[in-house]
Order: sequence, then C-alpha cells, then structure tokens
Amino acid sequence: MSEKNDGANRDATKRSARERLLVERERQKTRDKRRRTLIVTAAVVGVLGLAAVVGMIAANTGKDGSSKAGPVVAPSGATGKDALAIQTGQAEAKSSLTVWEDFRCPACKVFEDQYRDVIHDLEAKGLLKVDYHLVTLIDAKMGGSGSLKAANAAACAQDAGKFTAYHDVLFQNQPQEIDDAYGKNAKLLELAGKVDGLDTPAFRKCVEDGTYNSWVTKSYEAFGAGNFRGTPSVLLNGKDIFADQAKPLTPQKLKEQVEAAGKASGGSEAGAGAGNAKGEGEAKASPSTKSGAKASPSPSPSPTRTTSNGSSNSSSNGRSNGSSEN
Repeated sequence: MSEKNDGANRDATKRSARERLLVERERQKTRDKRRRTLIVTAAVVGVLGLAAVVGMIAANTGKDGSSKAGPVVAPSGATGKDALAIQTGQAEAKSSLTVWEDFRCPACKVFEDQYRDVIHDLEAKGLLKVDYHLVTLIDAKMGGSGSLKAANAAACAQDAGKFTAYHDVLFQNQPQEIDDAYGKNAKLLELAGKVDGLDTPAFRKCVEDGTYNSWVTKSYEAFGAGNFRGTPSVLLNGKDIFADQAKPLTPQKLKEQVEAAGKASGGSEAGAGAGNAKGEGEAKASPSTKSGAKASPSPSPSPTRTTSNGSSNSSSNGRSNGSSEN
C-alpha cells in the first residue's frame, strides 16, 4: 500500500514539475516577445532621432539657397504663409500635421513608409489635414537638382489633383541619395505613368518648364528661416513629434491622439475618401539635413540624417534643417 502511495506521489510530483516547466516556458515566450518589441521600437526611435540631428546640420549649411528662378508662381490650392504649403485632407479637420520634406531625403522616405497608412486613414476619416512643405536640402548638400525638379513635378501633380498619389510614388521609388535620378525630367515623367490620369500634355509641360521652381526655392528659404534641424521636420498641431526622444510620437500614438482630439471636439469621422485640398481622393513625414553637409542619415526604422558638419547619423528627431542619408 505504501509503495502504491509513494508511486502516486512521485507521479504527481513529476506532473507538477512538467506543468511548472510549461508555465515557465510560456512566460519566457511572452518576455522574449516583449523584449523584441522594445528593441524594434528603440531602434526606430534611434534612427528617427539621428535623422533629425543630421537634418539639423544640413539645414544650417544650406541657408544660401538661390532664389534666382524668376517670379514665384504657386500651384493650385497652395495654402499657408506665402502659399508655400500643399494641403491634403479636409480643411476643417481638428488636427493638423505640418511636414517639411525633400524627395531625395532617405530619412523622409523612412518617415513616409512608417506613417503613410495611418496618415491616409486619418485624412480619409476627416480627422487630420496635412500641410506639405517641399524643400531642396539634398541638392544643397550633395549637389544636383533632383530635389528641386521632383518638388516642381509634385506641384505640377497638385494642379492635376494628383499630388498625394504622385507624392507617394516619388518616395516609394526614391533613388539612392547620391544618385540624382530625379534631376532628369524623363525619370519624373516615367513615374507619373504610375498615377492614373497624371501623364498629360499639361503635366509634361509643367515639368519640362520648371513652372514651380521659384516656388520650391522660396519654400526652402522659409525652411532655413524656420531654424529646423533637418528633414523631415514634422509638427502635430505645432509641436515637434520627435522632440521627446524618451516618448516619441509613434504611428499608433499619432492615430490615438488624433482620434481622441476628434472625439473631444464632438466631431465624427467624416466621410472616407477625403482627398487633398484640391479634392483628390487620396491620402499620403524625423529628418535629413540642410545644405552643406556631406552625409545624411534618415529618421525611421533604419535610415539616417546628415549633420551640419557633414557627418551622417541615424536618428529620429522631428525638427531639423533638411537632409537625409541612407
């Protein structure tokens, strides 16, 4: 009898040990998953912050950008001070995002890739409007004309009511920072073919003539005067979203804050499909550096920004002067 009891006790002990082991394994899996999430988040924040630092340097080095491109002509629907911004989303949206970016800036691409879907969703719900300011930091830093010509082409797309779609295509197909592919009109026209209804004679003429070059130059001058650290510089309701490196505004936090602001104002999610200020049904922002820097990192998951001393970094601020690097 005693042997049977001993055997039963041993079996119970073994089962208990196995159960504890299984529980501990599950706990370890949970801890590992949480650790991986924290590591990824920290890496993204670090890259964005570095990009901001790099952007600051570039911005400080490029304050002598020329404005000798003739009279300033703004694209259709341009808004803000001196009509230097292209607005997307609904004008009456409770929250406003201000984005300063360069189509050649790697850090800007990182920002766009990470935040694009959330921004588009919030715009479609009528909760967020975005003011895009296009600058030429990388041209000033690395040489070439791709930043200028791509920005002009985007302004031409605004005239056609296709700004958001073309804006996204330019970032999705961004060449290496040292490759001035966007300095060739043929490349910009080729990419226009990816946007339904954009590649028209009027758009081609606008691109070839550099219709909005002076407007882009003036925008870059405003960027320099604003003492931003680099590109992208992103402000939510006037506040730099990357200013607090300990608590950066992630895409999810942006979504939560904008939705909360919409509810607090008593507004409901306005009809989906709200386009940009011109009525396009599309939706579409830490930074690179200003002219003069020699290297530039980017701000999101892995890109880096360029600093005013010409060095390349990887960080995630939101206020810099304008250039990014790979």
